[in-house]
Amino acid sequence: MTEQLAPMPEDWQRALAVVAHPDDLEYGAAAAIAAWTDAGKEVAYLLATRGEAGIDGISPAEAAPLREREQIASAAVVGVTTVEFLDHRDGVIEYGPALRRDIAAAIRRHRPELVVTLNHRDTFGDTFWNTPDHKAVGRATLDAAADAGNRWIFPELVEQGLQPWGGVRWVAVAASPRPTHAVDATAGYERAVRSLLEHRAYIEGLTDEDPETYARSFLDEMLSANAASFGGRPAVTFEVFPR
Repeated sequence: MTEQLAPMPEDWQRALAVVAHPDDLEYGAAAAIAAWTDAGKEVAYLLATRGEAGIDGISPAEAAPLREREQIASAAVVGVTTVEFLDHRDGVIEYGPALRRDIAAAIRRHRPELVVTLNHRDTFGDTFWNTPDHKAVGRATLDAAADAGNRWIFPELVEQGLQPWGGVRWVAVAASPRPTHAVDATAGYERAVRSLLEHRAYIEGLTDEDPETYARSFLDEMLSANAASFGGRPAVTFEVFPR
């Protein structure tokens, strides 16, 4: 019998989602975010890059503002109006104090109870190698959740008026190969599809397939694959680290 995942905690009001690139949240997590904003919860996005290296046929100088616009439109579909970009360099994000400090600063600004990020582990599933950017941002986010609450780490943030925030109760890692929790994707599914479709330039650079067919087939396969672990319901899975 397949081990069942626990429902995600619901006793929170503010979340901050921290990922490397435009589109990272739209490959599944957006269905959960739609459900959360429907419930009146506040979610903000923080992107480490503008995804400027993500489209082979478009130069970084052209791709950055294009992908920024696509991400802002995509977020709006699932009820997210605050989208921030850190301007780390796409493809070569470095894990280290500078990245941790930038994320800790955002956590202090937004004061979330839940922080969401993307898979920091070496693989997606058992076989697909993860990218350095995802690993760096995921790991830095886990660390920054603690950094944000310690006034003696990055004391310059206090000098900038960003007081410590120790109120992060969970960090939830989407698409982890070691999920512990899940969110029913049924109600948010259609908006998740539309949210992914807002990344049209990226999708058109990725595949010759019709964008809507591509988006639906990808999300159908991923969300349905999680159903066996969540009572037969299509689901977004997370590996949850309590703080």
